Amino acid sequence: MARKALLGRVSDVDIRLLRVFRSVVACGGLSAAELELNIGRSTISRHLTDLEMRLGVKLCDRGPAGFALTSEGERVLDASARLLSAINNFQSDIDEVHLRLTGHLSIALFDKTVTNPDARLPETIRSFDEIAPKATIEIHVEPFNAIESGVLSGRFHLAIIPPHRQSSSLNYYPVYSEEMYLYCGANHPLFGRADSEISRQDVRQHKYAGIGFHSPNMEVSHRLNLKRSADAYDEEALAVLILSGCYLGFLPDHYAKRFVDSGSMRCLRPEEYHYRSSHSVVVRRSPQPSRLVQEFLDCLRRIHSPESKLVHKRA
Repeated sequence: MARKALLGRVSDVDIRLLRVFRSVVACGGLSAAELELNIGRSTISRHLTDLEMRLGVKLCDRGPAGFALTSEGERVLDASARLLSAINNFQSDIDEVHLRLTGHLSIALFDKTVTNPDARLPETIRSFDEIAPKATIEIHVEPFNAIESGVLSGRFHLAIIPPHRQSSSLNYYPVYSEEMYLYCGANHPLFGRADSEISRQDVRQHKYAGIGFHSPNMEVSHRLNLKRSADAYDEEALAVLILSGCYLGFLPDHYAKRFVDSGSMRCLRPEEYHYRSSHSVVVRRSPQPSRLVQEFLDCLRRIHSPESKLVHKRA
């Protein structure tokens, strides 16, 4: 497509076309987006063409070979996320003027949260819904680097992440923790040996798979002199490596339980190979969170307060 002068002012039509574009990307193609958008494929295709004409770039390849974003499409997708987030924030601000708790809330989570009994997110959402029943929520499960950049850019209003080097542009509030243990798969040489027969040297001579960004996982593996031979960027990928029988690796006990119960994984020397990972909710320091975001943050911190946890355990 020949390049031309880009659009000047962003109109309501442009915003509508950008929403269509984002829906198509989220659904993975035009056919899949028909149900989501409740319009025909030919209309969707025409909207994408109109947007490409407005922007002067080709956004995606679409045809018999499938759907794929161009490099320009990737950049427009990222820019549209920031634009639509700013619009949603503006709408929330206006609602605040009228003391209405409405608007859109975008939340990002690191993976394997729902099986953690200390991560009381369903209760948090229920409490928030009682306060702001007209608010809309979207939840993303993303790799760590995407979460952090998404909060900084405004794509996500808040996120819950494991420990990491802290950014001066974010505020961190601890909410819950999880217990991490060292596991091996059923085909691993150490699987059938009793803990009393496994020495530190036995553990160190086997290949280790760890989380590939700075975290307690990385710090613990260095302290224990484990031989890192593979990197994973979420715990699902780490579990795959452990289940192969080729690697040792740390996983949260709540997530590993199903593999242990099925006999496909076991914990090694839990008294020694163990650490605790504390997760925090993060929000941007500037601009200040909207009233809607602050209400969710307050619910989250209240539900995860020591006093609330004590009552929850008694119940």
